[in-house]
Amino acid sequence: MKLSVLDQSVISKNLNAGFALQNTIKLAKRTEELGYTRFWVAEHHNSNGIAGTSPEVLISTIAAQTNKIRVGSGGVLLPQYSPFKIAEDFKVLEALYPNRMDLGIGRSPGGSAPTRLALTDGMRKSLNEFPRQVTALQEYIANTQSNQEVQAYPSIETRPEIWMLGVSQRGARLAAEKGAAFTYGHFINPISGSIAMKHYRENFQPSSILRNPQANVCVFVVCAPTQEEAEEMAVSQDLWLLAIEKGEDTFILSKEEAKGIQLSEEDQAIIRKNRKRAIIGTPKKVKDEILHLSEVYQTEEFMIITNIYDFEDKMQSYTLLAEAIL
Repeated sequence: MKLSVLDQSVISKNLNAGFALQNTIKLAKRTEELGYTRFWVAEHHNSNGIAGTSPEVLISTIAAQTNKIRVGSGGVLLPQYSPFKIAEDFKVLEALYPNRMDLGIGRSPGGSAPTRLALTDGMRKSLNEFPRQVTALQEYIANTQSNQEVQAYPSIETRPEIWMLGVSQRGARLAAEKGAAFTYGHFINPISGSIAMKHYRENFQPSSILRNPQANVCVFVVCAPTQEEAEEMAVSQDLWLLAIEKGEDTFILSKEEAKGIQLSEEDQAIIRKNRKRAIIGTPKKVKDEILHLSEVYQTEEFMIITNIYDFEDKMQSYTLLAEAIL
C-alpha cells in the first residue's frame, strides 16, 4: 500500500496565508520522513480561506526543501491556460528536480464565471477543448508535436508524470484514451468511483507518456487515537465543506468555535452526505476502511487530504495513518 498527500493550504481562522503555506511545507517534510510517496498541492482561486492559488510556485519551494518525495499538482486547471506554457513550467521543475515531478491536470473551470474570465484575461474558452489540450500537453512534454517550429524547452532526459484528475466515468474514459495516469476524487464524488476506475483500467490505451495504467484515489481522512477525538476534530472539516457549498467564508474554524455553530436540519443533512467522502476514526478503523476501498477501487495508492483546524492534530493524523499502514 502506498500513501500520498493532497494539501490545499487551507487557512485556519485568525491565522493568515503565510502560516498556511509554511504549514504545507512542514507537512511535506514530515510526510516524506514517514514514507509517503507523493505530495500534491491544489489550485484554487477567489477563495479567501485557501492560500494555494499557484501550484507551480509552491511545488518548487516544497521540492527544494525535501529530498525524494514526488511533488506535484492536484491539479493545474488546464482549460484556463496554454498547454505549451504548462509544459515549459513543468519541464523547468523536472530539470531542477529530476524524477520527482507530477503534473496533475483537471478540467475544472476554476470557480465562478467571473473568476474564470479573470484567469483567461477575458477570453471565453470552451471546456470542450480539454481533450485537445491534453494531447497538446503530452506532445509538448514528449516533444512529439507535428509543428516542430515550436518546442517546449528546456530539453531534459526525464519527464514529469502526467496525471488526469477526474470524478466521473467521463474523466476516466478520457484518461484511458489519452494513456495518462488517473486520479479519482472520492473526496468529491464517492458514488461512481469503482465504475470509473474499472472503465479506466479496461480501456487504457498505451501512450508515449505511459505504457500501463496507473491510478490512485483521493479521500478525506481524519485519524486520531480515539474515535471521539477524531469525530471532534472532523467537525471543523464538516463546517468548512458546508461553507464552501453555501458560498460563505472558507476559513477553518477551531473545535471550540465549531461547537457553537447552530445548524439547520438542511445543514445537518448536507454534513451527513459529505461524511461519505471521508474516513474518520482510529488508526485501525481508518486502515480497515482504506483496505476496503483498495478492494473496491482495485488500487494500492491513496492520496490523503485532511482539512482540520489545528496543525498539530493534522500532523498527528498523517503520522498515525502512516504507522498503521506503511
